[in-house]
Amino acid sequence: MAQEILELRGVGKSFRSADGRARTVLDGIDFTLREGEIVALLGASGSGKSTLLRIMAGLIGTDGGNVTYRGQPLHGPARSISMVFQSFALFPWLTVQQNVEIGLEARGMAPDERAARAETAIALIGLTGFEGALPRELSGGMRQRVGIARALVTEPDVLLMDEAFSALDVLTGERLREDILELWTSGKLPTKAMLVVSHNIEEAVLMADRVLILGTDPGRIRFQVAVQIPRPREPDSTDVRALVDEIYALMAAGRGRAARAAGVAEPPPLGRRLPAADVARMDGLLDFLVDEPFNGRADLPELAEATELTDGELLTIAEALALLGLAQLESGDLQITSLGRRYVEGAHTLRQEIFGQQLLAHVPLAAHIRHSLEQEPSGQLPEGPFLRLLAEHLDEAEAERTLETVVAWGRHGEVFEYDYNAGTIHLPTGEEEEGAATGARDG
Repeated sequence: MAQEILELRGVGKSFRSADGRARTVLDGIDFTLREGEIVALLGASGSGKSTLLRIMAGLIGTDGGNVTYRGQPLHGPARSISMVFQSFALFPWLTVQQNVEIGLEARGMAPDERAARAETAIALIGLTGFEGALPRELSGGMRQRVGIARALVTEPDVLLMDEAFSALDVLTGERLREDILELWTSGKLPTKAMLVVSHNIEEAVLMADRVLILGTDPGRIRFQVAVQIPRPREPDSTDVRALVDEIYALMAAGRGRAARAAGVAEPPPLGRRLPAADVARMDGLLDFLVDEPFNGRADLPELAEATELTDGELLTIAEALALLGLAQLESGDLQITSLGRRYVEGAHTLRQEIFGQQLLAHVPLAAHIRHSLEQEPSGQLPEGPFLRLLAEHLDEAEAERTLETVVAWGRHGEVFEYDYNAGTIHLPTGEEEEGAATGARDG
């Protein structure tokens, strides 16, 4: 058994919501990172991936459990753990050389030594000749290479990568990932272990020795998959495609259970996070699903390739369709329901009618808003009370995103409308006037 570097036992983390209540983001996380391995971390938005990474880096503390680095409690940033961010996080006024050196300078290293170490890291990552360039003079891929060189120059035991390739175009991201893997397998990287947060299932399979899948509300490790395919791994090989399918199925199963729980059998609380799926994309995916070559049922990786959606985008849309009963997630496949077929084949007005009916039946938040509007004589209410309701369970950004989603769905289903200038939700035109007239007669 390889030596343990980082160990988490029973780790939990909560944040305060707008009303001061604690919202649990991570709960009961048990995890060990060992020398000589790359671990990939997958999960939906809001599952706590980045929070977990920052706990491992010692950047934020925990509310429960223990974190140890080589057997010692981790109470702050560890000198032997480095992190690469999605946003590059370079100082725009510093050259490549100066950006790479800055961590060594903060440690008080002599100028000659830090210059030599920086030049070595810059050469390792393929940026020789660009030492004097400013970040604005570099492409996105080159800027991320600077960020990786800055993380490696301290010769860390552990390299943490927070969606380090996701801000790059596909080809640039693939090239950088392949270069990192080549350095890793050749033993040229000074780091002894890596943990990679990703939203890309194929990327996780190509890079990692283990893949962890986080669930949500709160974030827990739901599944762990060993990747025993020899490197280098070919994206189109049978073994890689089979494992991608398996992980898709595991992630879809988790979302499918959540969607089914949000249906008729077990309505969720009003403050439940909704999948932030755009209605036009939901319609487009259903149209894709019902046509050739899928004929109503599609393997999720094949569907992602055909639609050119990212894994996260596809799973979010599929979760929304399952929540509304227009499709089903099962064994890594997305299958249209009979109601979904009726929706696809219907005219625009029928689509709106079906969507509205399903929204009220399966999304308690939408039903609550509609009922509140019907009880209000004017047929309109400010968004504030609904945001405060959501903030009891979600952080501020997630509460706003969930309200935006339910408003967009409600408008499509003609369940309610929204005044963007006034920030109010109101009954559809006609119903609103009818409600006002009824209120006047009752008065």
